[in-house]
Amino acid sequence: MNEKKPTAEEKMLRKVESDARIKIRGRSKTDTVVFGLGMFGIVGWSIVVPTVMGIALGVYLDGRVDSGFSWTLTLLFAGVIVGCINAWYWVQQKSSQR
Repeated sequence: MNEKKPTAEEKMLRKVESDARIKIRGRSKTDTVVFGLGMFGIVGWSIVVPTVMGIALGVYLDGRVDSGFSWTLTLLFAGVIVGCINAWYWVQQKSSQR
């Protein structure tokens, strides 16, 4: 029955260790959520911007150039393809940084 009571320093050390574990666990969960949201935004904007630019240029060319096909439709598909390549590039960059 010779139990030693923990000193104030030992109590403080245990409390700091416990708080550090909680923070580390919380950060790893938050990083995963934040990383996922960030990737969602990067992928979205990487595809939207070239697509909208292709559509705008296509509408302009359809109004100015007489042709047998739709520039708007052609440049829409080109914008989507460029956007997908761009998104793939960003996902590769961000994934390798983790």
